Amino acid sequence: MTGRTKLIAGNWKMNGRRADGLALAAGIVERARGGAGAEAPACELLICPPATLLAAVCEVIAGSGVRLGGQDCHAAPNGAFTGDISAEMLADAGCTHVILGHSERRHGHGETDFEIRDKVAAAHRAGLDAILCVGETRPQREAGEAIAVVGAQLAGSIPDGLDRDRLIVAYEPVWAIGTGLSATLDDIAAMHAAIRADLAPDSRILYGGSVNPANAAAILALNDVNGALVGGASLDPDAFWAIACCSG
Repeated sequence: MTGRTKLIAGNWKMNGRRADGLALAAGIVERARGGAGAEAPACELLICPPATLLAAVCEVIAGSGVRLGGQDCHAAPNGAFTGDISAEMLADAGCTHVILGHSERRHGHGETDFEIRDKVAAAHRAGLDAILCVGETRPQREAGEAIAVVGAQLAGSIPDGLDRDRLIVAYEPVWAIGTGLSATLDDIAAMHAAIRADLAPDSRILYGGSVNPANAAAILALNDVNGALVGGASLDPDAFWAIACCSG
């Protein structure tokens, strides 16, 4: 199916103090509004800064068409959860999306499919579109288990009865995140086809894992690749925009 508008999402991770974060957001907005000789790409744009920058970035991108997302949320709407942020709080800060189940949360914070499933439900409860991340480790891929591992993550992380038309899945092979390595085009195509079989027709599947201006065009041209979740390259407005312009 080719009718899905591609989504290019920038995950800033734990990067950006106020001055440089606002400058980065302003650079993207300038391009989105046709400045710096930029042409508008045929895709949706989303940036996901650290929580400390959400309110300020929301003001910078207002009216530009660039959307705002969070990097995680708690499953509960409120309560005694020191240091956490609810999906409702993200929506109140101007977010439309939230990244959930990123491998840096699964492996760095020990998050389980069960916990991620509750967060996905919370995101939809608050009116946010969840970007559910899945992906295998290098040993799992070398053992021929990649598709089975990702299938199990999907089965465990998607709540029963969820409106899957609003679910976005990001396939990010763990071994390709921040390493400069990227899965082969054949591997990406095979995994996205396998994921597609578990999703609603209108669900979008993004690829992530060292996406950059040099490899974006080939990746985004693949069937069932409906956008990209961009890490390091999203911290450079020129690189992020170049990736967006590869979306067709």
